Amino acid sequence: MDSRPIGVFDSGLGGLTVARAIMDALPGESIVYLGDTARCPYGPRDLGEVRRFVLEIGSWLIAQDVKLVVIACNTATAAGLELAQRAFGVPVIGVIEPGARAAVHATVNRAVGVIGTQGTIDTGAYSKAVRALDAGVTVFSAATPKFVDVVEAGLRMGPGVVEERLSELTEVFIRPSFHEIARDYLDPLKRSGIDTLILGCTHFPLLTTAIGQVVGRGVQLISSAEETAREVADNLGRRGQRAAVGTPASHRFATTGPAEEFSRLGSRILRQPMGAVEQVGLEALASLPSPDALAMLATLGPTGEGTPCG
Repeated sequence: MDSRPIGVFDSGLGGLTVARAIMDALPGESIVYLGDTARCPYGPRDLGEVRRFVLEIGSWLIAQDVKLVVIACNTATAAGLELAQRAFGVPVIGVIEPGARAAVHATVNRAVGVIGTQGTIDTGAYSKAVRALDAGVTVFSAATPKFVDVVEAGLRMGPGVVEERLSELTEVFIRPSFHEIARDYLDPLKRSGIDTLILGCTHFPLLTTAIGQVVGRGVQLISSAEETAREVADNLGRRGQRAAVGTPASHRFATTGPAEEFSRLGSRILRQPMGAVEQVGLEALASLPSPDALAMLATLGPTGEGTPCG
């Protein structure tokens, strides 16, 4: 038994969908969450820069004595998962492999779609993960950055459960302006004959109803948030590190941006009051990675692979 918390981080609020899924699956586990809203979004950023962020935030979580780290961001997972697994002395789980595995298990015709930010799609991380599990599955990918804007707009619509507000936004999908955007994003995937669609951004589970209406009932949607929570539960179980039965969970939340706004909007995603949120300075984060971790970062090429010596 291990009562230490699980560390979770994202570029902002979207990773709270993963945190909530972990809370639902493992109600006795405590969570320490950091949302890097001061540098959000990660999608358009250089991947080398994102890797540095992964080291900084991961180092902060390790300093909080977490027993496992979840990179609850698709872009950060694609850019820095392997680096984090090498740099930190606890297991590190990303959101890409669990979603890819679930899609491979779900697809019948072996045609899988992926939607996500430009940064995630450009890495080809989901295609690689799916092919590593089943080389016969064909993956069709599309960057859908404006879907993130829809979620952000929904979060700011006023009080209430965020999914209820976002389900109201399905009306936006039948307005000419947004319907055209949705068709531009999703129709090519539908014409490709996919029967499974990975929601490759932690914002997108909040748009499940709207996306499902556009792609139709014949396409199964895969939420990386739920699949990652299952991966966390399995990992802790195998290692004998689950909290003791009856242990009260205690959650902490931090952000690099405005704490009050993070608490207000984050509470809507979690469906429970977040309470006081700690603010973490970027200068403090920048000082945390160890020399060994920074040396690992320096050896990586543009794709994240090691650069040749000599």
